[in-house]
Amino acid sequence: MKADDLLNSLEHVDPELVAQAAKPPKKTPSRRPLWVGLTAVAAAASILVGIALWPGGSPAVTQAFAVAAAEYPEMAPYPSEADYLKANGDLDMDAWRACYDAWWADRKAQLDQPEGYDSGLEGYYAASLVQFLGGGGTENRVYSPLNLYFALGMLAELTDGDSRQQILDLLGQDSIETLRTQARALWNANYCDDGAVTSVLASSLWLNQDVPFVQSTLDTLADTYYASSYQGEMGSAEFNQALQTWLNDQTGGLLKESADQIKLDPETVLALATTVYYRGRWAQEFNPDNTAPDLFHTPEGDVTCDFMRQSSNSAYYWGERFSAVGKTVESSGTLWLILPDEGVSVDQLLADPEAQDFLLSNGDWDNQKHLTVNLSMPKFDVSGQMDLIEGLQAMGITDVFDPAVSDFTPMTTEVDEIYVSQATHAARVMVDEEGLTAAAFTVLAAAGGAMPPEDEVDFTLDRPFLFVLTGAAGQPLFAGVVNQPG
Repeated sequence: MKADDLLNSLEHVDPELVAQAAKPPKKTPSRRPLWVGLTAVAAAASILVGIALWPGGSPAVTQAFAVAAAEYPEMAPYPSEADYLKANGDLDMDAWRACYDAWWADRKAQLDQPEGYDSGLEGYYAASLVQFLGGGGTENRVYSPLNLYFALGMLAELTDGDSRQQILDLLGQDSIETLRTQARALWNANYCDDGAVTSVLASSLWLNQDVPFVQSTLDTLADTYYASSYQGEMGSAEFNQALQTWLNDQTGGLLKESADQIKLDPETVLALATTVYYRGRWAQEFNPDNTAPDLFHTPEGDVTCDFMRQSSNSAYYWGERFSAVGKTVESSGTLWLILPDEGVSVDQLLADPEAQDFLLSNGDWDNQKHLTVNLSMPKFDVSGQMDLIEGLQAMGITDVFDPAVSDFTPMTTEVDEIYVSQATHAARVMVDEEGLTAAAFTVLAAAGGAMPPEDEVDFTLDRPFLFVLTGAAGQPLFAGVVNQPG
């Protein structure tokens, strides 16, 4: 569902009907400083970028500490009818409606961004989907396009010259000013923390206290990317633990194994991290009674796993070499499920221009028909980890990895030959009867089918398939390949 569609649909919803149908959501705490973190179990993505000296560094203080905290937009909570019940059990409609109006105003303010704010990203999304999802062989692949966008945007602020221009070119922007405008709009359009939907974006800077930094650059990162700042001794156990704790808190512990491997070397000048924390429930949940084991045909042979089943009247999409359906998340986006035709591999589909267009269409597709879709899909928990350096270089970002040509003067003018030496991305997506959770982690550190003839179709995901999770604003939060459901 696109942001405009969501706005329009919510605009015309009768609050009384919503009150009758809404399930009381779990309460979430008010926004805390980022170093306290988020602890709710939900979907997430995170990015870490480390920048190091070449060839050496210098010691700093022995204790890591926070120096600034980001301030997030205040959002009225989604009105749970359980909070507005009178003593006799009736709903206090006036009080509930007032809360609903306040919630709706805040929700609309986040989604209501300038027209065309996401223009220029099509090339980046298409290139990164092919680059980071293809070539997985028999393994699962998953990553967060939007999360990587924010990491690259922050990296652009720290660079200049060709180092910056290569990032701008990939992200489809002609200047750092237009990138800032777009990044701020994307951040707000994809931020929601109202107790019903959680889509929280966070950023942080990890600073070597012995290195002087350009304050205006740090201010811009705080203003555009809501980045908190921390200072400490690079390479110390205390500072590494602080960073690992921050990553685990921001991602709900979903990426603990990957986060606990992150360490900053003594040579590190600065590191930056961004996270996307997403939680959503299906608009129409699967009935657990209909879940039953069945065969999934992996590239390595058949395996048995639990399949969720549901029939509904919804849109069915098709192309020359694929078919697809969308599973809506309540008051948010859609999980798009794309099944290659028999005999068509996932890699072949990723290389197909028509399939690429559909992956980024968010349902805006001519070949579609509303009918009864008998959906059968496996419960899955897929994760993956990849080195991004070759992929980013293949997409045109090269200078930041080369100390001889990289330009990091917007970050500091006191250190020469700074470069990015490590780039790792890990991600995880989990789907069950109630909804989905997803997590991604990236480190950049220095040192089909045809139109159905009838009005009913069976859509069975029993072989490798693609998925794209879009948020309320229609941006791809996560994308992946499921070769092995478990």
